[in-house]
Amino acid sequence: MDPLSGNPDNSPSDDLSARNEPAAGHPAPDRTPAGEHAEDWRPAASLKMLQLRSRMRTWLREYFTSRGYWEVDTPVLSQDIVVDAWLNPFSIQLPSAIPGSQSAAADRQTLYLQTSPEFAMKRLMAAGAEAIFQLGPAFREGESGRWHNPEFTLLEWYRTGTTYRQQMEFTEDLVCGFLARCHEELATKAEIPVRPFPRLTCQTAFQQATGAPVLELTVPELAELARQVLPAGSPEMGDDRNGWLNLLLAERVEPQLARQPAVFLLDYPDTQAALARIRRETPPVAERFELYLGGIEICNGYQELLDPVELRERNRQQNAVRQQSGNARLPEDSRLLHAMEAGLPECSGVALGFDRLLALATGSRGIAEVLPFPLDRC
Repeated sequence: MDPLSGNPDNSPSDDLSARNEPAAGHPAPDRTPAGEHAEDWRPAASLKMLQLRSRMRTWLREYFTSRGYWEVDTPVLSQDIVVDAWLNPFSIQLPSAIPGSQSAAADRQTLYLQTSPEFAMKRLMAAGAEAIFQLGPAFREGESGRWHNPEFTLLEWYRTGTTYRQQMEFTEDLVCGFLARCHEELATKAEIPVRPFPRLTCQTAFQQATGAPVLELTVPELAELARQVLPAGSPEMGDDRNGWLNLLLAERVEPQLARQPAVFLLDYPDTQAALARIRRETPPVAERFELYLGGIEICNGYQELLDPVELRERNRQQNAVRQQSGNARLPEDSRLLHAMEAGLPECSGVALGFDRLLALATGSRGIAEVLPFPLDRC
């Protein structure tokens, strides 16, 4: 079985990835339109898959604790939220101020389901935590498909005194160990990507895919290049530099990444830094990486931004883009900013999609086959 192919023909022989069907002796579900929901109470993943999911969560916890990390729990609902131009959080409206709150923000009546535990975990780092991880739910509005679900399980970790390149080595070890343990649990032959995984900078990846130094181009030059190399009828992005970059990434770069079992893409354009530190060179790049397995992105790592002044400016810029695109503005002030003002230590961190990694490790066709109740059954 190829753990990274996503090919249903390579699924384990005990049909781990099959959707749960009625037990022997039970009637088959009614497939008529009126009976569409007759069997949708059943979990989407098989019980064997869900048992494996449980064991792999235990394995991850043991992996981190044996390396000096301790597990934390942070709020799923918060008044603060990551400000990203294209990442939309779910929100709830409170009928009144939060009871018992002594905060100056107690009159806020909007809470957000967290797209990542990043803000709260960094507050813990600023308070003195040195190596922490969290394995729990995250939420993103409008994300649904083969590799997306609005609610998903995110593994996130931070460590002081480390660099994003050291985190690539740690992530590589973690992923290889995870794949090997999955195969051990399934009693199948492990096909683990060869280490070290290739490292490819964005500048090199775009150069190979388009023949141009993409990160050095102005927006008009970038738009002209995209019109030349992208399929006819591709969307127009106007003066949105990140829009053009994302189109080129999806259409030209990622198909090349899919040819390799595992590859790190690193040193992103500075306009795509998010909460990563920018290295001031020519061209400037964000000290950030993503890991692709068989062309599927599974994690995102940063050399963490420490400057609260710069984060405030990024929040302002991201909200300006949100407003231009018709998305609601998000709160620019946050307790993370206050923590950074108090002093966030030098650190790096990674967020990894647990559901995706498990699906790839088991040869599943998508994350619905490793979830008990994905969107269509929740």
